Amino acid sequence: MAKSSASAASANTNVVALSKDQTWAKMRVEAASAAAAEPVLASFLHATILNHSSFEVALSYRLAQKLSDPEMNAMLWREVCAEAYEGEPNIVESALVDLRAVFDRDPACHEYMQPFLYFKGYLSLQAQRVANWLWRHDRQALALYLQSRMSELFAVDIHPAVKFGKGVFIDHATGIVIGETAQVDDDVSILQNVTLGGTGKDEGDRHPKIRRGALISVGAKVLGNIEVGEGAKVAAGSVVLKTVEPHCTVAGVPAKPVGQCADSRPSETMDQNFYYDTYSI
Repeated sequence: MAKSSASAASANTNVVALSKDQTWAKMRVEAASAAAAEPVLASFLHATILNHSSFEVALSYRLAQKLSDPEMNAMLWREVCAEAYEGEPNIVESALVDLRAVFDRDPACHEYMQPFLYFKGYLSLQAQRVANWLWRHDRQALALYLQSRMSELFAVDIHPAVKFGKGVFIDHATGIVIGETAQVDDDVSILQNVTLGGTGKDEGDRHPKIRRGALISVGAKVLGNIEVGEGAKVAAGSVVLKTVEPHCTVAGVPAKPVGQCADSRPSETMDQNFYYDTYSI
C-alpha cells in the first residue's frame, strides 16, 4: 500500500527518532511477516535477515552474497566488510541513516527491509563505503576490484576515493557515474543517469562537490571542480558547468539559475519541479 501524505509525514518523524536497534527490530518483524505470507521466500529472508544477530552482520552477509564471484567468494567479502565495520563503526551508522533516508524519501519504499534486500542504489552505496575504507587504508587494488564488481552488478560506477556523507539517497541508480575527487555531503539525493564528472584530462581536484540537502535530478551532468550549494536543486537533464549557489535551482544546457528552491532541503521533499522568479534563463 502506498504511503499517504499523512503517513509519510508521520514516517518522517519516526525515521528521525529510530535508533539502530529499533531499525533492526523493525526489519526483523518485516522479514518474519513476509516469510509467513510468502513461504517461497522464507529461506531467503532467514538467510539475509532473520538468522543474523545484528544489522552490521546482516549487511556484511547481504553485500557478500551480491559481490561474490569465482575470484572472490562470499566468505572473503564478509571478512572484508567485517574488518571495515570493526575498524570504522561510522560506516554502519552511515548505512543506517542511508536506509532511513530511502524509506523517508522514496514513495515506492514501504518497509525498511526493501532497500536492504532489493534497491541497488542503496546496496551500491554501501559497497562503495567499504571500497572507500579500503582505499583510505592503502588497499587500492582490492578497492578498484570492488568498484569494477559494483559496476557489473549495479550499473553504477563510483570511484572508491569518493567521500560520502550520511543520509544519501541514490534512487534507481542505473547509469550513475561519480569521479575520483567528487564529494557528496549529508542528506543529498541523486537520481538515475547522473554524472558527477570532470571536464577533460585535468589531474588533481577535478570533480564536483555536492553540499548538504541538494537534489540532483534525472540525467543531470555536473562537471568540473565546482560546488552545488547547500539545499540547491539541479533540474532533470541539466548540464552544470558553474558553481550553483545555495538554495538555487538551475536548469538547462548549459544550466542557468531559474529560481530559488521552494524548500530548504529539496533532497528530502524530492520535488522535481522548479519555480521561476526574478532569475532569467
